Amino acid sequence: MSTMVDSQDALRLIIQFLRENNLTKTLSVVQKESSITFNTIDDKNAFIQDIVQGRWDTVLRTIEKMTIEPMHLFDLHEQIVDELIELKEFSTARMLLSKVETFNALREHDPERYVRLAEMADKEIFIRAPNDSRSKEEKRRSIAQALADQFTVVPSSQLLALLGQSLRWQQHQGALPPDSVYDLYRGTIPIEKAEEDAVAAQMYCNIKFPGKKAYAETAVFSPNGQYLATGTADGFIELWNYLTGKLRKDLKYQAEDRLMAMDEAVLCLNFSRDSELLVSGSNDGKIAVWRVQTGVCQRRISPAHSQGVTSVCFNKDGTQILSGSYDQTVKIHGLKSGRTLKEFRGHSSFVNSVLFSNDGTRVVSGSSDGTVKVWDTKTTNCLHTITPQSTADLAKASANPLSGGIANHTVQAIVGLPKNMDQVVVCTKSNTLYIMNLRGHIIKTLTHQKKTGSDFVAAGVSPQCELVYGIAEDSTLYCFQIGSGKLISKNKICDHEAVGIASHPQANVVVSYDDSGHVYFLKA
Repeated sequence: MSTMVDSQDALRLIIQFLRENNLTKTLSVVQKESSITFNTIDDKNAFIQDIVQGRWDTVLRTIEKMTIEPMHLFDLHEQIVDELIELKEFSTARMLLSKVETFNALREHDPERYVRLAEMADKEIFIRAPNDSRSKEEKRRSIAQALADQFTVVPSSQLLALLGQSLRWQQHQGALPPDSVYDLYRGTIPIEKAEEDAVAAQMYCNIKFPGKKAYAETAVFSPNGQYLATGTADGFIELWNYLTGKLRKDLKYQAEDRLMAMDEAVLCLNFSRDSELLVSGSNDGKIAVWRVQTGVCQRRISPAHSQGVTSVCFNKDGTQILSGSYDQTVKIHGLKSGRTLKEFRGHSSFVNSVLFSNDGTRVVSGSSDGTVKVWDTKTTNCLHTITPQSTADLAKASANPLSGGIANHTVQAIVGLPKNMDQVVVCTKSNTLYIMNLRGHIIKTLTHQKKTGSDFVAAGVSPQCELVYGIAEDSTLYCFQIGSGKLISKNKICDHEAVGIASHPQANVVVSYDDSGHVYFLKA
């Protein structure tokens, strides 16, 4: 449900703001270009009393920036000069007649009235206006009533008050984090400093998609932390408020049920670094790029791959898209042209995860063939091929050399470590996560030691990159401390099979999603 605001009402609020802040040039331009005037006062009774009591300096200041019908201005200024003449303030009367624009207009419109006033000021005598027997008090009351009808009573600072109310409502709805500073001009919240790391283990809300076939295949937070995007098996892409677990209805297209959607299951999502674009990959090999604020599809790449697109990400400046696929290839596509710019071949099974290095010179990919490959972005040459193996795997192979060697574990996901630009977290379908550098060296292994039934399917990192989360197939969330390599938390989330997790870039929040259609939100 949305409320429509008339554009003229919005302009009137702007006009009031400009007038209150003495932005006279801008006020004049806005009123001229829009042909809209808006005369406002805080207290109409006080304005009437100012006229009735003859407080002309206050009255003139009040109407100085207003747009008032000329006849009412003539009556007011004529009365002021009449009273100045009566008080023998001849020099002041002559000054007003020569310098105030209203009297120039009066001379053009009604020469006889102007001549009477000018003659009184020059000869320093009082001449009663013909055919007007009213007393001074009666004239004042008549002028006061006529002018008061030209005004609308509006509380001061109404624009700022309404903006404040709007932001409070957004916070109440969960569209804005509490106590956040909002940039009115960009329509965004400045990226806050990331929280100190703490284990996200307390479940505070959840989402349940309707229907048996509707469940999240993928979920990702935007870099600015404002959005959680989900892509589901039925092809829909939705943006959520991570504080409440509710759909972001402040986005007009979602409020009107015009969701972003693809023809088949959405297997992967990722945001551009400025959080303004969202890229999606689907099971039919297509890629789409969406404008977050409008839900408009900016670019479709069809087909991007011959089989399902399993992983996508933007490069640093948002001009290129990196993708991996079931077709065993990794590709770079130009956002503007939609064409394939580079192709990386060498994996012998599904490519499940891809990412750019922070400087964009390397591409990293992980595959079901059990390898992680590091590629040169420019030449597409494979620089390193790594087969992550735990100490237990190596010991087992060494103890039984006739068993056929070490079994390779599917590489499920590769997650960057923003605080350690040369390192990534590698999640394999085993009980072990790996910290690896882009030179192909395994730096650390993180394992929960459980031998069966709890292989990892996805991983995430905390805001300060001190903690690594791994979600196992049995929906147990493990948390490791990178520095020590120790397992510090273990949390059974549900009884269904886990599909993946996403971790918030600034807050200690993790979401987990399973094959039964649930998305679970956990905080520290």
